[in-house]
Amino acid sequence: MDYMAQPSDDKPILIAGGGPFGLTLSIELSRRGVRSLIVDPKETTAVNPQANATQARTMEHYRRLGFADEIRSLGLPADYPTDIAYFTRYAQRELARFRLPSSADAPQLVRGMGGSWSAAELPHRVSQKFVEQVLRRHAEASPLATIRNGTRLVEFSQDDAGVDAIVEEVENGETLKIRTPYLVGADGARGVVRRALGIRYSGESGVQRDFFGGKMVALYLRAPDFYKAMPHARAWMYWAFNNERRSWLAAVNGVDEFAFHTQLKPGEDEAITPERARAMFHQVMGMPLEIELLNIDTWLAGHALVAERFISGRVIIGGDAAHLFTPAGGLGYNTAVDDAVNLGWKLAGVLKGTGGPALLESYQFERSKLAVRNTGYARALAESIGTFLPSPDIEDDSAAGEAARSEAADYLNAHARREFNIPGVTFGGRYDGSPVIVPDDTEPPEDAANTYVPSATPGGRAPHLWLDDGRSLFDLFGFEWTLLILGEQQDDAGFVRAAPRMGIDLRVVHLPLDAVRTLYDSDLVLIRPDQIVAWRKRLPFDPNEVLARVVGASGDLSVRSQSMVGGV
Repeated sequence: MDYMAQPSDDKPILIAGGGPFGLTLSIELSRRGVRSLIVDPKETTAVNPQANATQARTMEHYRRLGFADEIRSLGLPADYPTDIAYFTRYAQRELARFRLPSSADAPQLVRGMGGSWSAAELPHRVSQKFVEQVLRRHAEASPLATIRNGTRLVEFSQDDAGVDAIVEEVENGETLKIRTPYLVGADGARGVVRRALGIRYSGESGVQRDFFGGKMVALYLRAPDFYKAMPHARAWMYWAFNNERRSWLAAVNGVDEFAFHTQLKPGEDEAITPERARAMFHQVMGMPLEIELLNIDTWLAGHALVAERFISGRVIIGGDAAHLFTPAGGLGYNTAVDDAVNLGWKLAGVLKGTGGPALLESYQFERSKLAVRNTGYARALAESIGTFLPSPDIEDDSAAGEAARSEAADYLNAHARREFNIPGVTFGGRYDGSPVIVPDDTEPPEDAANTYVPSATPGGRAPHLWLDDGRSLFDLFGFEWTLLILGEQQDDAGFVRAAPRMGIDLRVVHLPLDAVRTLYDSDLVLIRPDQIVAWRKRLPFDPNEVLARVVGASGDLSVRSQSMVGGV
């Protein structure tokens, strides 16, 4: 995809943190002609696996940015199944399995799916360390973006016109003062920005569960003989379910690298030596197996936290700085990417003068609402797996053992579908009540984790459809705003004339197709840059007031001008 030809002379947006949120935001800003400077104390992108799943909505964002296929080519081999499987111990009895397609099958499979999985992309199981490499390459490809690794934000102050920040080279302590119109805190839960602002998290923390509630041990390891030792079919994620030690293990490259997580029992020593780490792995493997430890770390499970504010003056936070998850459902990284997509077009609009005061404010309303929702879903999934206890008999060769394994199989098969088949979580997030959404007279579908009902009620993701010629409807949308004209007549109702006066880049897509008209239940629909339905024609309207509302330049549409156009 082409970048803006002429770099801006304005001061860059300073982004503290070069993880998925910071890198995606930089890409979004560059595509809109806005300069950015990323500072990150790490010398490189992630070297440990970290997050392991890119949800379908995130893949749709990567498709819009032009590199979904590149992401899908990374990680596991193309023919590797992405099953989730549960065992007493990895090399012993299999209890349950949720079968999911390989990355090679996903592009064709999604074209034949509808209903809850009516999407342009399916999820992809890939470690964050691979994703960050792609995001970094695409961020650096723009002349508008600068990335300084080995540099950290030290302090900042702000006034009505911008932010003064001091950054420091980690290696030599040299400092540099930077003036920026906005500072974005993408520096995680322990970063400088949120703490300096005095913004607290609210929600739930310190929850204790049998699993996913306490001190966790994370190993990044190499096990060359793992697949030879396994008597079971390959899976993307392996869970061990027994009374001695529970864990999960994610395949990183499908050959010999794995991400392993287990929870310490109450009273266990928190000092993890290489010898203890190997012993933990052997416990859940159910047999000795030679492994190479690439990294040992610990982390705390049991969080469902959202920052009380996302914006303070000219300082904005997102990603882990704004919300902390227990990783059930894999929602943390994906919510962070969605933050960046939401913020990118709004921040660019404000800087270019095409967005009003309510536009940037809507980032806080919309994304905090989604963060509360998503941390709630993750908490429920953690409860589902973490409070279900193995029977004392589950490994016994007895009738009681058989009964315990049968009971566990029923529960785990059902849980796997609750956690890993979540189109409602993925696609169903909504921004109802946002100041930059124009509501109509319809009620949105019920929010449910495992069911998504496509709906063009303003405030939600635009419904998707594969067209008869094989194209995704989303591929017809503009990078900025899109006006869908779904009636027989190509009548734009004055939007084409009004948009340039407000500096709005509007692509008009005329699709007089019954299937699309039925899906959107309107002849005229306005789609935001983040593929959210901002407005659709149902009530009488003035196109100038609609556009003013959706870019945050107008508050109340109840006062209507004489240029009103009729509804459906």
